[in-house]
Order: sequence, then structure tokens, then C-alpha cells
Amino acid sequence: MLVMALAACAKQAANVTMVGADRDAHGCIGSAGYSWCEKTAQCERPWELALKENVELSANQFSQFCKN
Repeated sequence: MLVMALAACAKQAANVTMVGADRDAHGCIGSAGYSWCEKTAQCERPWELALKENVELSANQFSQFCKN
């Protein structure tokens, strides 16, 4: 019976997605707020980039800034 219980736990654990395991093609972790920016050639958080580059914080502004 104990073996069956442990086997059931192992099956459930296999279906769990780890936090931060959602990397995109560039390695950016979307759940942590990161998106790829062509201009800086790195993963950026829009709100941090807006502060660093003194630009408006908006999805449109991030997209425009990061276009290469």
C-alpha cells in the first residue's frame, strides 16, 4: 500500500511545472516579467527599462524602443 501511495505522488510531481520554467526562444522568463528586446539584445522588464531609458511605461513604448 505504501508503494502505491508513493507511486501516486511521483506521478503527480511529474505534471507540476516549476515556477520560472516558461523561458521563450531567447531564454526570457515571461512569468518574471521579462521580454526580449532587440535593441539591447537581452531580456528586459518593461518597467525597469522605462526607468533606465527614461521612456513612458507602456506596451507600445516598449515595443517601439526594442525594435532594432
